[in-house]
Amino acid sequence: MWIEPSTFTPGAGEIVGLRHFVGQDLIGDPLPRNPALIDQFLVHDGTGRKPVVGRTGADPAGLIRIAAPGLAIVGYRSHPSTVELPAAQFNTYLKEEGLAGVAAARALRNETSAPVRELFSRCAKSLLLTGAAAQTQSDRVLGFTLELTAEQNPYLLRPGDTLPVSLTYEGKPMAGALVVAMNRNDPSARVALRTGKDGRVRLRLPRAGMWLIKAVHMIPAPAGSNANWESFWASLTFALPAAAAAAPSN
Repeated sequence: MWIEPSTFTPGAGEIVGLRHFVGQDLIGDPLPRNPALIDQFLVHDGTGRKPVVGRTGADPAGLIRIAAPGLAIVGYRSHPSTVELPAAQFNTYLKEEGLAGVAAARALRNETSAPVRELFSRCAKSLLLTGAAAQTQSDRVLGFTLELTAEQNPYLLRPGDTLPVSLTYEGKPMAGALVVAMNRNDPSARVALRTGKDGRVRLRLPRAGMWLIKAVHMIPAPAGSNANWESFWASLTFALPAAAAAAPSN
């Protein structure tokens, strides 16, 4: 699940629609606003932290008005939901998301061929810029269970530059997790790295345009949840500016 704003670079005073999508390879179905699913839906900008408004059942799921120039961080955290998956689909999902530890645990318990009931939560963020980009503007930790945070303002980068990103789980650096970045213009050309001991990766982003960075963490489901596994899905979207035009020669 990811957040896709109507524009990543709104003007001051502009109203921005925040659409939610669920899918793969940046091809997805819209997820209308459902208050029963929302744990937090907020925007943090130069004026502080405030809830994102919206109408039940609406797409876009939220609307914000840009109050002033700067970087706005939109965040969405869902309440847990459950899904039942056949064994083959769940095993493919584990492979695609780099969750080899879960696959190994299932094999050890002779559960590889068993269907799964999964409890899952979504933790999505999006970065919007109004006005000129500056070093003083930065993403920030919103306190989500699993959270991706850009450690440099991506709007200062150009194609081919590297973006440092941190991944935290329950507020602590998460080591060894697969972090994947994909571009709207060529989702199949993924950039994928595992986090180091400090929970960080450095992703080289070769193209301009919209980027989605994502990660998944899975643990045994808590007792009494009527599920086998619990997963947390983190995503981060932003737009990488195109290369600056060359200065005219004298």
